[in-house]
Amino acid sequence: MPACIGHTCAPQAVNRAPGNPLSPTRLSATPSALPAWAARLQNPFATKPANQRVSIGPLTSAPIGFGTWSWGNQFLWGYSQEDDEEIREVFNLLVSKGVNLFDTADSYGTGRLNGQSEKLLGKFIREYPGSAKERDGVLVATKLAAYPWRVFSGQFVQACRGSLKRMGKESLAIGQLHWSTANYAPPQERALWDGLAAMYDQGLVEAVGVSNYGPKQLAKIHAYLTKLGVPLASVQVQFSLLSKGKDQMATKAACEDLGLRLIAYSPLALGMLTGRYDAQGSLPKGPRGLLFRQILPGAQPLLQTLKEVADGRGRSMSQVAINWCMCQGAIPIPGARSLSQARDNLGALDFRLSSAEVDALSQAADGVPRPMIQNIFQTS
Repeated sequence: MPACIGHTCAPQAVNRAPGNPLSPTRLSATPSALPAWAARLQNPFATKPANQRVSIGPLTSAPIGFGTWSWGNQFLWGYSQEDDEEIREVFNLLVSKGVNLFDTADSYGTGRLNGQSEKLLGKFIREYPGSAKERDGVLVATKLAAYPWRVFSGQFVQACRGSLKRMGKESLAIGQLHWSTANYAPPQERALWDGLAAMYDQGLVEAVGVSNYGPKQLAKIHAYLTKLGVPLASVQVQFSLLSKGKDQMATKAACEDLGLRLIAYSPLALGMLTGRYDAQGSLPKGPRGLLFRQILPGAQPLLQTLKEVADGRGRSMSQVAINWCMCQGAIPIPGARSLSQARDNLGALDFRLSSAEVDALSQAADGVPRPMIQNIFQTS
């Protein structure tokens, strides 16, 4: 059995739920229609080239996407509007190289920078200097926050319309619920699920997904949306060599059983897997630096294994860490604010780790005594 476990969908015509006017311009099977055994057997990462397109429900994506969390976030990433022109160049480079999935959120950017990530992404798409085919092929996946004042489904739909307005778009590829309220406000969650369904039925999104959902809650929303005729397409969780505990692997298994695409955010563990930082040397400022001091000392055996694999292939540690995620059947969405970061991350697309390399990295990761801290909204 190959080390890379994943799933894909054989192409067929898309069947839209009643009320969704979006034309089926992208082809694939509805994942939930596939039995679990078929989903496991159809493994794009074990049988196809590294840069082969993969499915997210009715959509087709490059095997790597990019996240835009840092586009507007001052607290963690030190964003400045002076960075915008280089970020634009990053976007243009990525699209020109075939990357078409960009993940954002209505909570990326606060205060006077409220919605900044969405605003920049929409602007960059409109002003993209390349071909119309490349521009029109960009898939925008936004996450809508489960704020406490969004207690009715209509409010969640309005949040989606707000994102569309900020981006200057009429519809999105994927509308995602940013987190579950099951741990602290269970009654609110049903309204949010109904909001996702309404967004889909009104044609505001081509597909729906969730983020920070564990396998138990994932099974509940999948069953609920299925009854409404709304196919769940994706699950986005923190997933990397420093975030592959039993909870993450259980979510991965649930995705395979339900025919959902796993999207891996923070595949480089906020930069800890890049090899640029040392617990005894220079560290990022602010909360990232504090976190790195706690985790890096115990992660040295993993980082050494990562470096050995990278050196043996003439690759960067970032490329190997991202490629490992791809070998798990996930679409990693690293961030990039500089051209050097973007070029480095793109290098993960043109090779494939061997089974032995994947196993060595996974075993080293299992030995890390203190892995990444998990999102406080992550459910079981």
